[in-house]
Amino acid sequence: MNTGIVSVEIVPRFINAERIKVLREGQDAERGDLIVYVMYASHRVSHNYALEYAIHEANLHRRPVIVVFPLIEKKPFPNLRRFSFMLENLIKMRRALAERGVRMFVCKNYGFLSLLGEASLVVVDRPYLSHQRRFIDTIVENAESKVVMVEGDVVVPIEAASQRPEHFARTIRPKILGKLKRFLEELPAIPPKVPSLSIDLPSWDADTVEEYVKGLEIDHTVRPVGYFVGGEDEASRRLDTFVNERLDLYARNRSDPGAEVCSELSPYLRWGMTSPVQILRVVLMKRSLEDVNVQSFINELVVWRELARNAAVYNPYFGTYDGLPGWARGTLEAHSSDRREHTYTIQELERGETHDEYWNAAQRELLTTGKIHNYMRMYWCKKIIEWTEHPQMAFECAVYLNDKYGLDGVDPNSYLGISWCFGAFDKPFFESKVYGKVRRMTQEALRRRPGIKRYLHKYSN
Repeated sequence: MNTGIVSVEIVPRFINAERIKVLREGQDAERGDLIVYVMYASHRVSHNYALEYAIHEANLHRRPVIVVFPLIEKKPFPNLRRFSFMLENLIKMRRALAERGVRMFVCKNYGFLSLLGEASLVVVDRPYLSHQRRFIDTIVENAESKVVMVEGDVVVPIEAASQRPEHFARTIRPKILGKLKRFLEELPAIPPKVPSLSIDLPSWDADTVEEYVKGLEIDHTVRPVGYFVGGEDEASRRLDTFVNERLDLYARNRSDPGAEVCSELSPYLRWGMTSPVQILRVVLMKRSLEDVNVQSFINELVVWRELARNAAVYNPYFGTYDGLPGWARGTLEAHSSDRREHTYTIQELERGETHDEYWNAAQRELLTTGKIHNYMRMYWCKKIIEWTEHPQMAFECAVYLNDKYGLDGVDPNSYLGISWCFGAFDKPFFESKVYGKVRRMTQEALRRRPGIKRYLHKYSN
């Protein structure tokens, strides 16, 4: 993929040039009747850098914009839970785009590729995982015009933060924080000069999730959850609750599973239903950057989240067992023959049938809400190492469970969290049984959390 930075003169003044990269140069700037934006990662209408860039270019060349939304049936873990969450938002987006005079073209899989021949410009979001990058490569290979990628789902663009892999939060933190204010630009919603609603396209339009899923070949056994509802409006509501009711306690209590002070925005960030830039702007409208709670939140929202994307870009094996540092794999494998007090099959783990009530509660949270509290997810993952026969089996089990049931799964953040439990982005500790030099987490430490009993009661049988 060509990632050369586009020349600054074609960049709208309201978008930092480092967010925009040309993936393919077009042969004729005046060919084609449409500007096509393929919405793949940023599932939102407001504060969407790629959408506003596409509208800006369309206005510049007096062309209409079409937003393409591909429903990829063969994406990892295509199940009813994940698709329902995505489709709840899709229905709202189609209406919101229509209010702005923009037509959305919904299709299955790669049914949009024929549209690319009619485009004078193709705009895409920037994804980070390898299978997502292959999707973008397919667009580039099939386009005849210029293809521009806009990076709008991080605060500081990846290469702007660092030109190399960062192995620790402490090394990337100063690089990101030093550039933070530069990328907190306001993103206005631009009215399109040439509406596209009258363009006749064979779009797959439905008014309900049920109508959409009837036509999709997906796994219906993983049921939707009522705890999270898809939509930019839902993300905004949760952000308001966090800022007004939870933020003041965030630094002190974010690692307490029973305290309920976390933002619960991870599913919305994973699906691009909210912008990390906008989240931070809203927080900074009400709180100072010097506030310890704000700093703690930035550490999670920006530093660790963008460390995960740095790893996805620079480590070709990220998200797999082979992507772990050599010392971590070595020490875990050296202890793979250590006696395990308990071992479980993946089916037993999936059902939450272990001797450990805390672990079972975390698994039930995942099954019933589509997420796990971050501190409990670390404990949940660490224990899988103890209860499986080999660390690679444990890694693959953790990824399987999290990606299948987690609404924030199949994401660099999830893979960073799992990898951290296996020693990545961490330092060696004193050697212990099973873990070797990888950091342990004990039930005794968990019991000291003030709200753990409340958490346990909430997710008990």
